[in-house]
Amino acid sequence: MSILLVILWILATFVVGSLAGLLGKRYGVVFPISLVAALVVMANIFANKIVVVGVFTVPASVIVFSMTFFITDIISEKWGKAHAKKAVWAGFFANLLLILSIYIIVAWEPASYALEMSEMFSKVLALTPRIVIASFLAYIVSQNHDVWAFHFWKKKTKGKHLWLRNNASTIVSQLIDSLIFITIAFYGVFPIAPLILGQWVVKICIALIDTPFMYISIWLMDKIKKKPKGSVI
Repeated sequence: MSILLVILWILATFVVGSLAGLLGKRYGVVFPISLVAALVVMANIFANKIVVVGVFTVPASVIVFSMTFFITDIISEKWGKAHAKKAVWAGFFANLLLILSIYIIVAWEPASYALEMSEMFSKVLALTPRIVIASFLAYIVSQNHDVWAFHFWKKKTKGKHLWLRNNASTIVSQLIDSLIFITIAFYGVFPIAPLILGQWVVKICIALIDTPFMYISIWLMDKIKKKPKGSVI
């Protein structure tokens, strides 16, 4: 895949994330929280494929999962820690429902005329227990750290330097996520050191790209008035 296409995908994903923040400011925090849940579901499906980004090999989920940190940081900045934690747990339960549903669907007896399609479905979506455990642990630890670290740096800088708390919280949290997920999911299957390094480097690049989007999103959100209760969209 062309690196240009990947960059366009990253930018498009940030635009969608920013729009969720703007809609959240106008109509309620449920919009960005819902997007976090959706991205977590997508990430856990995409993680089954290992792809090449430049000289690195990474799970294909790296872009959409990185976006969850961008959105929880927006929620932390505009709605506070409590709502950011709600987004984290919304993603957790969405992931839990995805895993349970996939296991049931894969085990469900297929129609006799659709055996080949059923086998293809199982090969693509069947999740190994290791990936399931890895995704749960990596997600809940790294995302809770991100929320904590964001507010830690916000307090330390007295609300100044948005770029610092955004990047400091995300980059460390992404390292935690990469270490936990790659080690548990792929140890003994693939060389984990290149995967961990590659995923973290790519995530750092994405985190740095998200900084201008963070400033633009917050600036636009400050100009949007909250929709009055009872009014029609």
